[in-house]
Amino acid sequence: MNLTASGKTDQGLVRANNEDNFYLDEKMGLLVVADGMGGHASGEIASNLAVNVIRDYFLGPQKLIGDPNPAYSDATNKLGCAIRLANQAVYEAAQGSPQLKGMGTTIVAVLLTGNKLSIAHIGDSRAYLIRGGQIDQLTDDHSMVNEQVKRDIITREEAAKSEMRNILTKALGISAEMETDLDELTMFGDDIFFLCSDGLNTMISDEDMLGIVSVAGNSAAACDALINAANENGGKDNVTVVVGYIKKKKWYSALFKFGEFFRR
Repeated sequence: MNLTASGKTDQGLVRANNEDNFYLDEKMGLLVVADGMGGHASGEIASNLAVNVIRDYFLGPQKLIGDPNPAYSDATNKLGCAIRLANQAVYEAAQGSPQLKGMGTTIVAVLLTGNKLSIAHIGDSRAYLIRGGQIDQLTDDHSMVNEQVKRDIITREEAAKSEMRNILTKALGISAEMETDLDELTMFGDDIFFLCSDGLNTMISDEDMLGIVSVAGNSAAACDALINAANENGGKDNVTVVVGYIKKKKWYSALFKFGEFFRR
């Protein structure tokens, strides 16, 4: 599979600074989005530290830490290890400085290995998949309102308007140990996936995101269009988007066509 990816972050129209951060490496297949919290500059420090730790893990020997989860591949377990290290780094930094105490960040990261996409996240930053003209949310928000939706206490429409929608039930760096949600799926040619901070999905519906990305044509244009739409709808928060397009390798497509010729 060939991956082409782009990312962009924007302060939005209301916030005084940008506490989001992202990282992407097309060759490695690694994409990360983090949305910091803690006020002043500490949110930005938390998200930047988390992203850098994950990046450095995959630039290094990538040793597995602790017992791997047998339900997932080595790649997915490594992604979980990277986030575990990021959680430790943010937590220790917060404990070591009174100015940073209480800081944390959401994290959502994916790793494309061959045709397998590993997914890991903590918090309410999201991963989406666009396939066959449909959009699917790949992650489950760790938020109070999402817990209420799952228990049928409120509807999704009520959750979107709730004053408590920013209250998280899990975040990276707020405790010494934090469980990471892991998942993985098989990717196909022409799949599109993207990661975003909640500054996007609180400003734009999933259906609007589908329409915007479907007509963008490439990852950079998709990032620009999504952020522009979020700001046009109010830009109430920082917004960060990383978009990846999947294409079959040319030799694979040629081999497929060659096989089709002889099956006729």
